[in-house]
Amino acid sequence: MTYRNSLFIILGVFILSCKKPKEKTQEKFTPVIEVNTEGYYSSKHLIEAEELVLVFEKENIKVIDFRKEQDYTKEHISGAINIWRTDIEDNSYPYRGMMAKRQQIEALFSRLGITNTDTLILYDDRGVCDAARLWWILKNYDFESVKLLNGGLKAWKKVEGPTNDEKVSVIPSNFKLPEDGSFKLWIGKDEINNILVSGKNDIILDTRNMEEFSGERQKSGATKGGRIPNSILIDWAEAIDYNGTQKFKSFDQLEQIYGSKTGSKNDAVITYCHSGVRSAHTTFVLTELLGYKNVKNYDGSWVEWSYFDELPYEQDSITRIKI
Repeated sequence: MTYRNSLFIILGVFILSCKKPKEKTQEKFTPVIEVNTEGYYSSKHLIEAEELVLVFEKENIKVIDFRKEQDYTKEHISGAINIWRTDIEDNSYPYRGMMAKRQQIEALFSRLGITNTDTLILYDDRGVCDAARLWWILKNYDFESVKLLNGGLKAWKKVEGPTNDEKVSVIPSNFKLPEDGSFKLWIGKDEINNILVSGKNDIILDTRNMEEFSGERQKSGATKGGRIPNSILIDWAEAIDYNGTQKFKSFDQLEQIYGSKTGSKNDAVITYCHSGVRSAHTTFVLTELLGYKNVKNYDGSWVEWSYFDELPYEQDSITRIKI
């Protein structure tokens, strides 16, 4: 071997040894995808953590942490912005929890830098029960680019999605909702009272727990315990693996839970709870996952209904618990 050839070999080895190793991108956060939509009627507004972890840093994705600020500041999905119930309530009523008007939502989203081309990913740490309320509001205003993170924060941590406690800096935008909201999933107290008076057979689902349904428990905001007459109780939490993954149950399981009490999927169904949050979750289950065609969530729910003494109600128990 000549001196010149030896020199080239030595230089080649040296260059290769000094070359910067190729960086691995998000290796830790790219688990094997095991997405199973369980045969749902639609998964358009649902996303799995395995899917989100691959796209959450994209420019047109806005992740929204729908929890109280003190929970958000402890830990949240990296890059998530924070919204809570009080941000999307109309405070002009003498009781709490009513859906915010169009202008309030537009101002909130503009302040948070949300644009009309963004896809919103909503999550919480309660089986997306709270997050479903924002989905429901936006659905009524015909804004469709919304997905619930199945299993919420718990599912995100399971796939080792990144979290931190940093507040996100935003650039204000000019967000606008579609001109004419359809309010296709909304119903008010007067409409429900007319249904009761007329004797129509609309199915009224109470999505609270048994203590609230019976009247034994009166939660803060309500003026009395009880329920809307002719209500059928199906606790919202029946729809998820509450003590486990907090994900939605399978299509077959949900069919078994709701099918025996709701009849045809073309029948009129009204959902309500204490303030329209848990019932928004049930509305998501019925319309998106099971394919019910005529479901409306009562915005004011028991907080509003109990406020008006002239509205009828039923009670099985003396109210013993007030919280």
